[in-house]
Amino acid sequence: MATIFSKIVQGEIPAHKIAENTDFLAFLDVNPLVMGHVLVIPKQEIDYIFDVDDNTLGNMMIFAKQIAIALKKTVPCKRIGVAVIGLEVPHCHIHLVPMQTMADINFMQPKLKPSQEDLIAMKNAIIKNI
Repeated sequence: MATIFSKIVQGEIPAHKIAENTDFLAFLDVNPLVMGHVLVIPKQEIDYIFDVDDNTLGNMMIFAKQIAIALKKTVPCKRIGVAVIGLEVPHCHIHLVPMQTMADINFMQPKLKPSQEDLIAMKNAIIKNI
């Protein structure tokens, strides 16, 4: 059964896409920890990040790095935090989270509920910095 991320890749579910190529997709988390929280996924549906072959995993990190650089230019922060949790959706993904403090990447905190307008504005701002 296709995951929610596979449905985003196929265009069955809309997403605020930041960047994509033939292998990877980056899009905004619609319930972010902080504004600018981005998810990076392989288009191929693979559940566990350490099941991804070495070449693809390396390329995924290079793709994520490009997004993180643009994200840091867009959202005032000290760092872009990187997390791989992998329990909430059975499709490998990397979280890129703008951080001022360690609390910004605490997945136990309540998620934000930004408006579609705010998400569109954030998406467009990040894309300008890629």
